Amino acid sequence: MKKIILSFAVLATLFTSCDMNEFEAGKIPTDSSLETVLDANKFRNGFYMNLRAMTNGDWLTAPDIQADMFIGTQLNDNRNGVMSFSTFNPSSTDIEGFWTSPYSVIANCNLFLENLPKVANNPNITEQDKVDLARYESECYFTRAFCYYQLTDKYCNAYTQIDPTTKASGVPLITKFAPTSDYSKYAGRNTLAEVYDLIFADLEKAYEGLLAYEKIANVTCIPNAPYLCSYAVAAFQARMALLKGDNAMALEKCKYVISNEEYKLTDKENYMNMWLDDVGKELIFVPYGDATQANAIANTGAAFIDAKGENADYVPSSSCLAMYDALDDIRYDAFFEARTLKVEGNDVVSPCFVKYPGNPALNGGSSKNALKNLAKPFRLSEIYLIAAEASASTDEKYSNEMLQAIRDARIFDYVPKSYTGTELVDQIRLERAKELIGEGFRISDLRRWGLGFSRKANYTGKFANVSSILVAGGASVKYEPKYYKYLYPIPVSEIDVNPQIVNEQNPGY
Repeated sequence: MKKIILSFAVLATLFTSCDMNEFEAGKIPTDSSLETVLDANKFRNGFYMNLRAMTNGDWLTAPDIQADMFIGTQLNDNRNGVMSFSTFNPSSTDIEGFWTSPYSVIANCNLFLENLPKVANNPNITEQDKVDLARYESECYFTRAFCYYQLTDKYCNAYTQIDPTTKASGVPLITKFAPTSDYSKYAGRNTLAEVYDLIFADLEKAYEGLLAYEKIANVTCIPNAPYLCSYAVAAFQARMALLKGDNAMALEKCKYVISNEEYKLTDKENYMNMWLDDVGKELIFVPYGDATQANAIANTGAAFIDAKGENADYVPSSSCLAMYDALDDIRYDAFFEARTLKVEGNDVVSPCFVKYPGNPALNGGSSKNALKNLAKPFRLSEIYLIAAEASASTDEKYSNEMLQAIRDARIFDYVPKSYTGTELVDQIRLERAKELIGEGFRISDLRRWGLGFSRKANYTGKFANVSSILVAGGASVKYEPKYYKYLYPIPVSEIDVNPQIVNEQNPGY
């Protein structure tokens, strides 16, 4: 991830179609970099590039490799080993980018929001320009909210597991573009409640702005949208409300998204193709990308396997495989593939994770060159799972309906079964793990549920020899509930220059 620099200061490649223009490479943004509608459009292009980057690659794979679903093999040369063994510390470059990249984007968002009025108030712009600028502003608010979500999700405790008003429980809130070399003016950590308040405020502005745009432009929200729409914002609001423990709001937003009849859970016959071709009725937002931008799209699948099928850095744990019905659950075939791996001259049949098989359209017409797929940050299946979890304690009938809808779309000959109480909650959590594996949710979910984890390497059958090719100790990693490494440390690069945060490091580091 440290190779992905999200600041406009070094942007060299941006979207090249759909009215997406190139921002001048090497230009450092200042208050003079946003003076015209064209300038605003260039900033907007950057926001979408930022969103595409922060919803793919390491942002998805690192948190899941850290958890219980994957175990490293002797073939990985310690790639992502810091995450797998949780040996990261404040000096680890592996986690530094998760801090610096969002703040680079936030700075650009703040610059944009502060300077947009002078563009919008220019008497020489057209009414259509004003409509477009209001849309860009909404997209900017969404982007800033997403950055703060990523920061809290990596560096803060779960909102429901602590007192969110505790001093320094959040991350520094920066809402003004005011670059300075005066370290005394740097921001310290806010409370988690304050950060969440900003996220929800930004999302409400994004939602209202995009809804207004859709009415003026007479456009509807459809699947596979390369641009944000009101339903994508509502999906994000539902996610954040669940994280906050506001089940009523989460359920309200879920029902709103589900009410859009354009969105449908991808059926079993098309599920595997959705992951290959990055197209499906349940995809609410798919940040734009095409073959001309392939170099800027993350090689997500390569964190687990190589494109030619000869190597696997991380393989599913036996407990991961055991979650699925290998015969009837379409996800088993979509996510896992038996491959023969050669380790020190020995052939070992192993399960390999193939959820990101590489879209041929992004890989020169073949999925054998790289494992690049477009990001799928908001899917209808997640909305169903949020709805099931949010209603489990108040409306078990509806919660079961949401759970059963997911299973009916994924499991052949599924026979519905109703659950109650803790069994219902456990089944929802199981289904969430099965559906969202490899999408970066696992550590966050375990943290907010107050659970620990351990990895299992009890392989049987044709995979009986897999344990022999695992990295020593890989299966012994274990987290107790509330283990301090559920939170990443504030990077030393920030501690060294920010006197306000020196005494605000996360506990344990």
